[in-house]
Amino acid sequence: MIGLVTLGTILNYLARSTLSVAAPTVKAEFGMTTEQYSWIVMGFQAAYTVMQTVAGAVLDALGTRLGFFLFALAWALSNMAHGLATGWQSLAIFRGFLGASEAAAIPAGTKTVSEWFPDRERPLATSAFQMGTSVGNMIAPPLVVFCILSWGWRSAFMVTGVLSLLWAGLWWFAYRAPEQHPCLGGGEKRLITDGQIGGRQAGDRPVGRPANRREVLRSREFWSIALPRFLAEPAWQTFNFFIPIYLVATWQLDLKSIALWAWLPFLAADFGSLAAGLLPPLLMRLGAGMVPSRKITMTLGALLMAGPACIGLATTPTAAIALFCIGGFAHQMLNGALITLCSDLFDKRTVATASGMAGSIAWIGGLLFTFAIGQSADIFGYSPLFVALALLDFLGAGLLWMLLRPRLAVHKSPGEYHD
Repeated sequence: MIGLVTLGTILNYLARSTLSVAAPTVKAEFGMTTEQYSWIVMGFQAAYTVMQTVAGAVLDALGTRLGFFLFALAWALSNMAHGLATGWQSLAIFRGFLGASEAAAIPAGTKTVSEWFPDRERPLATSAFQMGTSVGNMIAPPLVVFCILSWGWRSAFMVTGVLSLLWAGLWWFAYRAPEQHPCLGGGEKRLITDGQIGGRQAGDRPVGRPANRREVLRSREFWSIALPRFLAEPAWQTFNFFIPIYLVATWQLDLKSIALWAWLPFLAADFGSLAAGLLPPLLMRLGAGMVPSRKITMTLGALLMAGPACIGLATTPTAAIALFCIGGFAHQMLNGALITLCSDLFDKRTVATASGMAGSIAWIGGLLFTFAIGQSADIFGYSPLFVALALLDFLGAGLLWMLLRPRLAVHKSPGEYHD
């Protein structure tokens, strides 16, 4: 099941990364400025931001199987529509449709993990599907460049869209919840159920009531996840949407060079996702609690963001790519810890709603930072922006430790973390 979710996440991020790789070609054909390109990116971000909350609620209402299928079908068709664009305005509209439909990926992955995995296996399961985000980005440069050189830039959107269509069909026929899966034995069902109840400290228990947005929003635990994600998301979106443009603007690399180098930060991000899955269980074996193990992992990732902050000091494109690699590793390490916390602190009937709302807040951060890039990159360059990304993650780590503290008294709010 987690392999199926991971494949869907790969294709989700492959679809959204198609434009960033094709951007230098599309910008040249349509005569776009960096500011106009930033408006296209913000069209995606704005729709994604609004729809993450809606997508989470839809997944909790319709169930993971039907809900994710409908969203996957929509993002495949929206991505293919990019090939019909006639200018940056129509491209922004299609980008908005893509953002609205792709918003379900992370809430669906989080909900699947909460349904299928006992507590002790959730960090590794989350890191598995989160690796799909960087694998999709890693595949995009060579595949999209191949399509552009062979058949033109419009073909790249058709190819990546068809791949998502095929996956949507696979998901519909293959996915079932554990209690409905015909191949799952009673022993494994008990292992999943018992592992979601046992193995927790009293303070780690999630809410057990149906999804209620107001209750989730009132919980301190929600904001301890949402605010660090708000501060961390700008880094990942900058890596996703602006690495190829940065390489062209700063180092004058051609399309083939982008295909050769631009995937490396996302390979490093895979290892960051893996670290987010392996480090918390190790810390727990050394005596850390479930929640503290996630907090330590997030903090280590935030500290490593000092790497991309130094990109302005790079003297070669190779050095810049190496620092991007540190950034990719760092972000996926800290983000994996934050996403896992959502499945730790909220019940499986509320987790997609909580994850979706946290994702909306995170994407507001990404949207605002993209606006800053569009207004300042052509004037001041990218170096100050990369320093700002590191500072935001340092602040996010501080907020996580400040907000997610053990409480001595027992309260009734959803997802509250007690000790």
